[in-house]
Amino acid sequence: MKSNKYFNFTYVFFALLAIFFLRQYWLENQAVETLAYSDFLTQLKQENVSDLVISEGKIRGKFKNPKDDKKSLFITNKVDTPLAQELGQYKVKFTQEIQSHFFSNILAWVLPLMIFWGIWAYMGRKMSSGAGGGLLSVGKSKAKVYIETDIKTTFADVAGVDEAKEELQEIINFLKDPKSYGILGARMPKGILLVGPPGTGKTLLAKAVAGEAEVPFFSINGSEFVELFVGVGAARVRDLFEQAKSKAPCIVFIDELDSLGRARGAQGMSGGHDEKEQTLNQLLAELDGFDSKTGVIFLAATNRPEILDPALLRAGRFDRQVLVDKPDRMGRKEILGVHCKKIKLSPDISLEEVAGLTPGFTGADLANLVNEAALVATRNKSKNVGMSDFTSAIERIVAGLEKKNRLLNPTERRVVAHHEMGHALVAFALPGSDKVHKVSIIPRGIGSLGYTIQRPTEDRYLMTKEELKNKMSVLLGGRAAEEIVFNHFSTGAADDLSKATDIARGMVLRYGMSEELGPITFEENRSQFLGEMRWNRFQSQNYSDATALKIDTAVRKLVEEASENAKSIIAKNQKILITGASKLLDKETLNQSELKMLFQNLIY
Repeated sequence: MKSNKYFNFTYVFFALLAIFFLRQYWLENQAVETLAYSDFLTQLKQENVSDLVISEGKIRGKFKNPKDDKKSLFITNKVDTPLAQELGQYKVKFTQEIQSHFFSNILAWVLPLMIFWGIWAYMGRKMSSGAGGGLLSVGKSKAKVYIETDIKTTFADVAGVDEAKEELQEIINFLKDPKSYGILGARMPKGILLVGPPGTGKTLLAKAVAGEAEVPFFSINGSEFVELFVGVGAARVRDLFEQAKSKAPCIVFIDELDSLGRARGAQGMSGGHDEKEQTLNQLLAELDGFDSKTGVIFLAATNRPEILDPALLRAGRFDRQVLVDKPDRMGRKEILGVHCKKIKLSPDISLEEVAGLTPGFTGADLANLVNEAALVATRNKSKNVGMSDFTSAIERIVAGLEKKNRLLNPTERRVVAHHEMGHALVAFALPGSDKVHKVSIIPRGIGSLGYTIQRPTEDRYLMTKEELKNKMSVLLGGRAAEEIVFNHFSTGAADDLSKATDIARGMVLRYGMSEELGPITFEENRSQFLGEMRWNRFQSQNYSDATALKIDTAVRKLVEEASENAKSIIAKNQKILITGASKLLDKETLNQSELKMLFQNLIY
């Protein structure tokens, strides 16, 4: 309130001062007459002037007898005497114009200063955008600060991760009532690390904690600490924790911690003065230095916990790790319910059925699925989003975009039809295989000339050796159909062969399912949460060349057994295969009910 009063008084003072000077200027102009020099000479001859003040270019004076306009003062521009005498002989009215150089002189000084100031401001803005606030603020934290009123996210917006929410509920209770947690001598964890696959909602969960606790939320990405200048990262870490302490109780959240907290020395001989190591060392020091009783909760998220520095994960820094995993069927239904609030659903739609068709989908995938389904319904000019729209959206995400304009010649269409029916036939024949929902010869995605969509009936976390073999047989069913019907192979089975080989190599190297090599693993640990990556043939080999030969032999044997199994099934049911391929050529797409009718008399 004091600052407002001061501002009002200053404003009134300057306004009155301006009015005073304007009044004085107006009064002077009202009383002073601008006189031509010829008129001045006339008034001089009439002895009507007095009190003259002569300057270099002007003459100021006073009329003895004011004119009719009652102006008693005058001012005139002085003209050289010889010229005035000469002009006076002709009774000409004359005066002199004096050019003012005031503005030109000011401009000569101001213009260069303005140019230099503009260059300096432009360079400062460029350096500010490149270094996060200019040279003077390069060490300032770039964390986005959300005050408690800005965070609208709560646990009601997060679904499918009930266990993680229970773990974090304790943090919320502590932030709301920190004194009650010290009664028995307990303290809150200094740091909580959210780990899990990409898209499972780790960042959303951290914001929900801040929203539930109604405290300020500092959010920054791990890569934003390191800049071009040496020492900037460590300075930003210090500044971040200083800001957090000043706004306690609050939450500090670092996303993608692996970009900052990678294990030291993991990149070879980078040296002890590496910028990232300095930043990590400063973070470790800050985690050791601040007290959890101050009300600052440190959260971080990563999908690569295996590469983090051990010193960062030890007790006293990150005391607790919370797994945010892919949701199960019930979790997917809850997530779909959250995202479907924003769209208009058909009354007969079943979110549980949609959840059953989306095993392995993360929260981000499900949000994208709902949006794609709404877009499909909009393109079809539907009044609401129905089950068919969700099915189309799932196909769009899993198989890719339809390429209806990609025309195949009749021979290629026949090969693709028999190839896809080979997959479906083997999948129906083998027990434990994922259900086939649709078979189509409409090209989709990049390079896919047809597709067979299989979705599991339930979430699976373990697979037996026989199930893996059956999965390989399904993958090789298309190639087996081509060999039996056309007596040749095509390039269309390249991706199937690659996937089948990966499964066989995993059985030998990771799961110890080879009878020749026994229960031994030969593969280094992979990322836990980045999905199934293809086998890296250039990774370090920790076994002999003789063992490598046995591995290759075992992998080849598994793939050949799966191929022979697929060919055996297709040979027994060749007539059904040809009939199904003919129907597929006519209709281009067969759904689950049509396939069941077709394969009801399969010979196993």
